[in-house]
Amino acid sequence: MTRSTAQPMSTVAPPPLALLLAEMGVLRDWVRARVAPAVESRPALGQGEPVLTLPGFLAGDTSMRQMRANLNASGFRAKRWKQGANLGARADTISRLHNRVRHAADREGRPVHLVGWSLGGLFAREYAKHHPDNVASVITMGSPFSGSLRANNAWRLYQLVAGHDVEAPPVPFHPAPKPPVPTFALWSARDGVVAPACAMGSDADRDGAIEVDCTHIGFAYAPQAIDAVIACVKQAEAMRGA
Repeated sequence: MTRSTAQPMSTVAPPPLALLLAEMGVLRDWVRARVAPAVESRPALGQGEPVLTLPGFLAGDTSMRQMRANLNASGFRAKRWKQGANLGARADTISRLHNRVRHAADREGRPVHLVGWSLGGLFAREYAKHHPDNVASVITMGSPFSGSLRANNAWRLYQLVAGHDVEAPPVPFHPAPKPPVPTFALWSARDGVVAPACAMGSDADRDGAIEVDCTHIGFAYAPQAIDAVIACVKQAEAMRGA
Protein backbone atom coordinates (compact mmCIF):
# COMPACT_ATOMS: atom_id res chain seq x y z
CA MET A 1 0.00 0.00 0.00
CA THR A 2 1.27 3.48 -0.84
CA ARG A 3 0.51 6.36 1.49
CA SER A 4 1.28 9.98 0.63
CA THR A 5 2.33 12.62 3.14
CA ALA A 6 1.58 16.32 3.14
CA GLN A 7 4.34 17.07 5.63
CA PRO A 8 7.13 19.18 4.02
CA MET A 9 10.34 17.15 3.85
CA SER A 10 12.27 20.03 5.39
CA THR A 11 10.29 19.63 8.63
CA VAL A 12 10.47 15.85 8.91
CA ALA A 13 11.85 14.77 12.30
CA PRO A 14 13.53 11.50 13.31
CA PRO A 15 11.24 8.78 14.66
CA PRO A 16 10.23 9.24 18.33
CA LEU A 17 12.16 7.59 21.15
CA ALA A 18 9.39 5.06 21.77
CA LEU A 19 9.81 3.61 18.29
CA LEU A 20 13.59 3.55 18.65
CA LEU A 21 13.30 1.63 21.91
CA ALA A 22 10.92 -0.81 20.22
CA GLU A 23 13.76 -1.70 17.84
CA MET A 24 15.63 -3.15 20.82
CA GLY A 25 12.72 -5.52 21.43
CA VAL A 26 13.24 -7.33 18.13
CA LEU A 27 17.00 -7.81 18.36
CA ARG A 28 16.51 -11.40 19.56
CA ASP A 29 14.42 -12.20 16.48
CA TRP A 30 17.07 -10.66 14.21
CA VAL A 31 19.84 -12.70 15.85
CA ARG A 32 17.74 -15.84 15.47
CA ALA A 33 17.23 -15.07 11.78
CA ARG A 34 20.99 -14.71 11.34
CA VAL A 35 21.89 -17.94 13.13
CA ALA A 36 19.03 -20.21 12.05
CA PRO A 37 17.08 -18.65 9.16
CA ALA A 38 13.47 -19.71 8.93
CA VAL A 39 12.12 -20.47 5.46
CA GLU A 40 8.44 -19.72 4.96
CA SER A 41 6.25 -21.79 2.66
CA ARG A 42 5.75 -19.71 -0.49
CA PRO A 43 4.94 -20.42 -4.12
CA ALA A 44 8.03 -20.72 -6.34
CA LEU A 45 7.46 -17.39 -8.05
CA GLY A 46 11.01 -16.84 -9.16
CA GLN A 47 12.57 -17.99 -12.40
CA GLY A 48 16.20 -17.71 -11.43
CA GLU A 49 16.27 -13.91 -11.27
CA PRO A 50 19.53 -12.85 -9.58
CA VAL A 51 19.12 -10.71 -6.44
CA LEU A 52 22.01 -9.11 -4.57
CA THR A 53 21.42 -8.04 -0.95
CA LEU A 54 23.19 -4.97 0.46
CA PRO A 55 23.22 -4.79 4.30
CA GLY A 56 22.55 -1.76 6.44
CA PHE A 57 24.96 0.33 8.49
CA LEU A 58 27.21 -1.74 10.81
CA ALA A 59 25.74 -4.96 9.37
CA GLY A 60 27.21 -7.59 7.06
CA ASP A 61 26.00 -10.41 4.87
CA THR A 62 24.76 -12.56 7.76
CA SER A 63 22.27 -9.84 8.70
CA MET A 64 20.20 -10.63 5.59
CA ARG A 65 20.71 -14.38 5.65
CA GLN A 66 17.02 -15.11 6.21
CA MET A 67 16.07 -12.81 3.34
CA ARG A 68 18.36 -14.70 0.96
CA ALA A 69 17.26 -18.12 2.21
CA ASN A 70 13.63 -17.31 1.49
CA LEU A 71 14.39 -15.77 -1.89
CA ASN A 72 16.33 -18.87 -2.90
CA ALA A 73 13.49 -21.11 -1.71
CA SER A 74 11.10 -19.05 -3.84
CA GLY A 75 13.03 -19.64 -7.06
CA PHE A 76 15.34 -16.62 -7.12
CA ARG A 77 19.14 -16.64 -6.99
CA ALA A 78 20.05 -14.54 -3.97
CA LYS A 79 23.65 -13.41 -3.55
CA ARG A 80 25.76 -11.73 -0.87
CA TRP A 81 27.45 -8.39 -1.40
CA LYS A 82 30.80 -9.76 -0.04
CA GLN A 83 32.06 -6.37 1.20
CA GLY A 84 32.25 -7.18 4.90
CA ALA A 85 30.51 -4.96 7.44
CA ASN A 86 28.92 -1.79 6.06
CA LEU A 87 30.87 0.91 7.90
CA GLY A 88 29.74 3.83 5.76
CA ALA A 89 30.58 5.39 2.43
CA ARG A 90 34.16 5.36 1.20
CA ALA A 91 35.75 6.94 -1.84
CA ASP A 92 35.88 3.53 -3.53
CA THR A 93 32.41 2.32 -2.49
CA ILE A 94 30.92 2.52 -6.00
CA SER A 95 33.94 0.94 -7.68
CA ARG A 96 34.07 -1.94 -5.19
CA LEU A 97 30.35 -2.50 -5.55
CA HIS A 98 30.75 -2.37 -9.32
CA ASN A 99 33.24 -5.25 -9.21
CA ARG A 100 30.76 -7.37 -7.28
CA VAL A 101 27.63 -6.50 -9.30
CA ARG A 102 29.38 -6.77 -12.65
CA HIS A 103 30.76 -10.18 -11.71
CA ALA A 104 27.29 -11.37 -10.70
CA ALA A 105 25.67 -9.94 -13.84
CA ASP A 106 28.31 -11.50 -16.11
CA ARG A 107 28.02 -14.87 -14.39
CA GLU A 108 24.21 -14.86 -14.58
CA GLY A 109 24.12 -13.40 -18.08
CA ARG A 110 21.54 -10.83 -17.02
CA PRO A 111 21.18 -7.67 -14.89
CA VAL A 112 20.90 -8.05 -11.12
CA HIS A 113 18.15 -6.87 -8.78
CA LEU A 114 19.67 -4.86 -5.90
CA VAL A 115 17.92 -5.09 -2.52
CA GLY A 116 19.40 -2.58 -0.10
CA TRP A 117 18.51 -2.33 3.56
CA SER A 118 18.86 1.18 5.04
CA LEU A 119 22.33 2.52 4.08
CA GLY A 120 22.68 -0.40 1.68
CA GLY A 121 19.73 1.01 -0.22
CA LEU A 122 21.49 4.35 -0.66
CA PHE A 123 24.47 2.52 -2.11
CA ALA A 124 22.19 0.53 -4.43
CA ARG A 125 20.46 3.66 -5.75
CA GLU A 126 23.73 5.47 -6.37
CA TYR A 127 25.37 2.48 -8.02
CA ALA A 128 22.42 2.05 -10.39
CA LYS A 129 22.72 5.68 -11.49
CA HIS A 130 26.31 5.08 -12.55
CA HIS A 131 25.97 1.55 -13.96
CA PRO A 132 22.30 0.97 -14.94
CA ASP A 133 23.13 -1.71 -17.51
CA ASN A 134 24.06 -4.10 -14.69
CA VAL A 135 20.93 -3.45 -12.65
CA ALA A 136 17.48 -4.95 -13.20
CA SER A 137 15.90 -2.96 -10.36
CA VAL A 138 16.62 -1.21 -7.07
CA ILE A 139 14.57 -2.07 -3.98
CA THR A 140 15.28 -0.04 -0.86
CA MET A 141 14.12 -1.01 2.62
CA GLY A 142 13.93 1.77 5.18
CA SER A 143 16.56 3.78 3.29
CA PRO A 144 16.71 7.56 3.92
CA PHE A 145 17.07 8.54 0.26
CA SER A 146 14.64 11.48 0.34
CA GLY A 147 14.73 14.62 2.46
CA SER A 148 17.28 15.32 5.16
CA LEU A 149 19.94 12.75 5.99
CA ARG A 150 19.57 13.88 9.59
CA ALA A 151 15.90 12.88 9.84
CA ASN A 152 16.92 9.61 11.47
CA ASN A 153 18.29 8.32 14.76
CA ALA A 154 21.56 7.00 13.34
CA TRP A 155 23.33 9.96 11.75
CA ARG A 156 25.44 10.88 14.77
CA LEU A 157 26.71 7.31 15.14
CA TYR A 158 27.25 7.18 11.39
CA GLN A 159 29.50 10.25 11.48
CA LEU A 160 31.47 8.82 14.40
CA VAL A 161 32.12 5.50 12.65
CA ALA A 162 32.45 6.67 9.03
CA GLY A 163 34.56 9.69 9.86
CA HIS A 164 32.76 12.21 7.64
CA ASP A 165 29.72 14.43 7.69
CA VAL A 166 26.57 12.49 6.82
CA GLU A 167 25.75 15.09 4.17
CA ALA A 168 29.25 15.14 2.65
CA PRO A 169 30.26 11.54 1.93
CA PRO A 170 33.41 10.86 -0.14
CA VAL A 171 31.38 9.27 -2.94
CA PRO A 172 30.75 10.67 -6.44
CA PHE A 173 27.02 11.38 -6.40
CA HIS A 174 24.88 11.52 -9.52
CA PRO A 175 22.40 14.41 -9.68
CA ALA A 176 19.46 12.32 -10.96
CA PRO A 177 16.62 11.97 -8.41
CA LYS A 178 16.21 8.26 -9.17
CA PRO A 179 18.10 5.54 -10.99
CA PRO A 180 17.10 4.91 -14.63
CA VAL A 181 15.82 1.43 -13.70
CA PRO A 182 12.65 0.22 -11.92
CA THR A 183 13.01 1.57 -8.38
CA PHE A 184 10.87 0.67 -5.37
CA ALA A 185 10.88 1.87 -1.77
CA LEU A 186 9.77 -0.20 1.20
CA TRP A 187 8.93 1.85 4.28
CA SER A 188 7.26 1.36 7.65
CA ALA A 189 5.32 3.57 10.02
CA ARG A 190 6.91 1.51 12.84
CA ASP A 191 10.47 2.37 11.74
CA GLY A 192 12.34 3.57 14.81
CA VAL A 193 15.50 4.61 12.98
CA VAL A 194 14.56 6.37 9.72
CA ALA A 195 11.65 8.78 9.31
CA PRO A 196 9.01 7.01 7.16
CA ALA A 197 8.66 9.99 4.82
CA CYS A 198 12.38 9.84 3.99
CA ALA A 199 12.20 6.11 3.27
CA MET A 200 9.04 6.46 1.18
CA GLY A 201 10.09 9.41 -0.97
CA SER A 202 8.02 11.04 -3.68
CA ASP A 203 6.92 10.04 -7.17
CA ALA A 204 10.04 11.70 -8.59
CA ASP A 205 12.28 9.54 -6.38
CA ARG A 206 10.99 6.07 -7.24
CA ASP A 207 8.47 4.10 -9.30
CA GLY A 208 6.55 2.70 -6.34
CA ALA A 209 6.38 2.68 -2.55
CA ILE A 210 5.14 -0.19 -0.39
CA GLU A 211 4.28 0.10 3.28
CA VAL A 212 5.53 -2.85 5.35
CA ASP A 213 4.43 -3.49 8.94
CA CYS A 214 7.78 -4.08 10.63
CA THR A 215 10.52 -2.32 12.58
CA HIS A 216 13.64 -0.95 10.90
CA ILE A 217 15.61 -4.02 11.95
CA GLY A 218 12.73 -6.20 10.77
CA PHE A 219 13.27 -5.23 7.13
CA ALA A 220 16.17 -7.69 7.05
CA TYR A 221 14.13 -10.75 7.95
CA ALA A 222 10.37 -10.08 8.37
CA PRO A 223 8.13 -12.30 6.20
CA GLN A 224 6.14 -9.26 5.03
CA ALA A 225 9.34 -7.53 3.90
CA ILE A 226 10.43 -10.63 2.01
CA ASP A 227 7.01 -10.87 0.32
CA ALA A 228 7.28 -7.21 -0.68
CA VAL A 229 10.74 -7.74 -2.16
CA ILE A 230 9.47 -10.68 -4.21
CA ALA A 231 6.54 -8.61 -5.46
CA CYS A 232 8.88 -5.78 -6.47
CA VAL A 233 11.23 -8.11 -8.34
CA LYS A 234 8.33 -9.59 -10.29
CA GLN A 235 6.92 -6.13 -11.06
CA ALA A 236 10.34 -4.95 -12.20
CA GLU A 237 10.66 -7.94 -14.51
CA ALA A 238 7.24 -7.13 -16.00
CA MET A 239 8.24 -3.48 -16.47
CA ARG A 240 11.47 -4.45 -18.19
CA GLY A 241 9.67 -6.86 -20.48
CA ALA A 242 6.89 -4.45 -21.43
